[in-house]
Amino acid sequence: MNRPTTRLRPDSAASEDANRRWWDSDAASYHAEHGRFLGADSPEGEFVWCPEGLHEGDAGLLGEVFGRDVLEVGCGSAPCARWLVGRGARVIGLDVSAAMLRSGTVTAGSDGPSLVQAGAENLPFADASFDIACSAFGAVPFVADSARVMAEVARVLRPGGRWVFAVNHPVRWIFPDDPGPVGLTVAIPYFDRSPYVEVDDDGTVTYVEHHRTIGDRVREIRAAGLVLDDIVEPEWPEWLEQEWGQWSPLRGQYFPGTAIFCCTRPA
Repeated sequence: MNRPTTRLRPDSAASEDANRRWWDSDAASYHAEHGRFLGADSPEGEFVWCPEGLHEGDAGLLGEVFGRDVLEVGCGSAPCARWLVGRGARVIGLDVSAAMLRSGTVTAGSDGPSLVQAGAENLPFADASFDIACSAFGAVPFVADSARVMAEVARVLRPGGRWVFAVNHPVRWIFPDDPGPVGLTVAIPYFDRSPYVEVDDDGTVTYVEHHRTIGDRVREIRAAGLVLDDIVEPEWPEWLEQEWGQWSPLRGQYFPGTAIFCCTRPA
């Protein structure tokens, strides 16, 4: 059984390797638990930004996608990418996990988006290749050097391009990872940027999730030459009773679970 530890600080290579193996091994159970909510089993897909159920069809955070070249960073089994294809976008989905990508390929068939296996810190695309880039929890929380991800996305965007990414709300870091009453009590310093790490019995890192504050995110965006247009903090909707890990109707009454950063590369 995996044991959490906060003493380790895996670098980019170790984080990528651990999370690749994690998602390869967890793909089937992840889809069994969350696939319906995400539209992962649908050839047409869905674009759900977060456990709060915010849908791109309602939010329109990416703007017009018809005829645009779109990159999804951390696409998983690509339900968001498939949904974008259905709206007339030319889409490439990138993910570190081969198992997640295989699931997306099987579901989409021959009419789906192009899928590429690679890490988010080194995007295998030419400069100014895309009009839009997006990531719905797919990559940014799992990389050691998220500033590099911002720089890489800025590089592959065309002038005027849009970059929108969703992550665990940084405030959520200070609470225990529990959807019930225990998860309402502050337990971890907000400014402790130690990653959440799981290791196996031999001490091998098996899972990594990295913490950045709101200010860290803003500085990384600005350092990449991007403009931060908005930070969306979805409220928990009255209609949603489903828990998802640490996300729950109870906790959603008190503090945000997701932060969505909306950015533009200057024209």
